[in-house]
Amino acid sequence: MRSCKAPSWDSERCAPSPMLLFSLLLCAAPLGLLGEETRQVSLEVIPDLLGPPENLLHIRAVGSNSTLHYVWSSLGPPAALLVATNTPHSVLHVNWSRLLSSEPTGGLMVFPEDSIQFSSALVFTRLFEFDSTDAAAKPPGKPYPPYSLSKFSWNNITDSLDLVTLTATFQGHPTDDPTGAFANGSLIFKVQAFSKSGRPDQPPRLLHTADTCQLEVALTGASPRGNHSLFALEVATLGQGPDCPSMQEQHSIDDEYAPAVFQLNQLLWSSLLSGFVQWRPVAFSQKQGGRESAMPCQASPLSTTAYHLPQSPVVRAFFGSRSIFCAFNLTFGASTGPGYWDQNYLSWSMLLGVGTPPVDTFSPLVLGIMAVALGAPGLMLLAGGLFLLLGPKRYSEYQPIN
Repeated sequence: MRSCKAPSWDSERCAPSPMLLFSLLLCAAPLGLLGEETRQVSLEVIPDLLGPPENLLHIRAVGSNSTLHYVWSSLGPPAALLVATNTPHSVLHVNWSRLLSSEPTGGLMVFPEDSIQFSSALVFTRLFEFDSTDAAAKPPGKPYPPYSLSKFSWNNITDSLDLVTLTATFQGHPTDDPTGAFANGSLIFKVQAFSKSGRPDQPPRLLHTADTCQLEVALTGASPRGNHSLFALEVATLGQGPDCPSMQEQHSIDDEYAPAVFQLNQLLWSSLLSGFVQWRPVAFSQKQGGRESAMPCQASPLSTTAYHLPQSPVVRAFFGSRSIFCAFNLTFGASTGPGYWDQNYLSWSMLLGVGTPPVDTFSPLVLGIMAVALGAPGLMLLAGGLFLLLGPKRYSEYQPIN
C-alpha cells in the first residue's frame, strides 16, 4: 500500500479524488440539513383522571442518546415548556392535585432530574389591538384594551390530535366578550412536531429538524374594533439567571421559500446546550400565504416585565415561583399594505428547539441561477478560444514577385 509521508509529498499520486472532496463537503455541512438525524416522536394528551379534561399536551422526541420533552398547555395563558435530557429513557411525571393547586411547584417533573441539560419556557400572555388610523398616536397606533389570554376558553385538544401529522390545535376565545368581537372568531395555536428534517408546504417554510417543534398562531374571524386594526402578541420567556435571552437577526440573498423576505430572527438562551426560538419577520393576511398577502412582523426589544404577568401553572410547576421573565411584543402588519382587515385573518409561525438553530443554505433555484450567471461567460470565452484555435484557416491571396 502506497502512503503519503511528509516531507516528500507526491502531489500527483496523493492528490485527493473528487469523491473524497465531495464526502468532506457532506461532512462539513450542517447535520440538520442532511436529514440524517431522526427521532421517535410521540404525542399524548395527559388526562386528569380525577377531574374534567385539561389541555396538557406532551410531545416526547427520543433520539439515540437524548430526549426532548415539549409540554404545551392552556392552563392559564397558553405556554410551552421545553426540557432536553441526555438519556433516551427520561420520563415526564405530572401530579395533578399539586398542578391545579394554588402552589403548583413540583407538580410537573422530568426524571431522572440529573439528566436535564436544558430547560426553558414560553408564555403567550396578551393579544393587543391598535387603531393604526390614529395619526396622533405613536406607532403602531392608539391601543384598545388588550385581550388577556389567561381569560380565554379553549377547546379540548384531544379532538384535534393527529398522530399521523404529529399536530394538535388549541382554539380559544375570550370568556368575557362584551363587544362580541369573537362571536364568530377565534385565536388558534397549532403545534406540530417533526421526526426528521424538512420544510412545510406553506410560507414562510421554515427549515425544521428533529430537534424542533413548530407553532403556527392564527387569528381568524374576529371583528376588529377599528377600520385598520393592527394586532400584536405579547410573549414572555424564562431568563437564564439575571439576563434575558439575546435577540439576533440573520440576512440572506435567497427568498425562494419566503418571497421578498431576506431576514431570519432568533431568540437564543445563553447556556452550554442552548435553546432557541426562530421565525421570519413576516405574517400573512390570507390562509394561502404568498407575496401578495405578506405583511411585516416587528419584534420589540426584550426587557424584564414591568407588570405582573399572568401565571402559567405549568411553568410554575416545573420552575417554581422565583423565575425571572423577559417579554417582547410581535406586531403584525403596518398601516398600509396587506392587513388583517383584508379577510379578517392573520397567521404567523415560529420554531422552538434546542442545539444549533437550523441554517438556510442557498436553494437549488438560486444555485442554478448562480451557476448559469457565472458559468455562461466562462463557457462563451472557452468556446471563442476553441473556435480561434481549431477554426478554419484563412490564406492570403498575396503572391510574392520573386
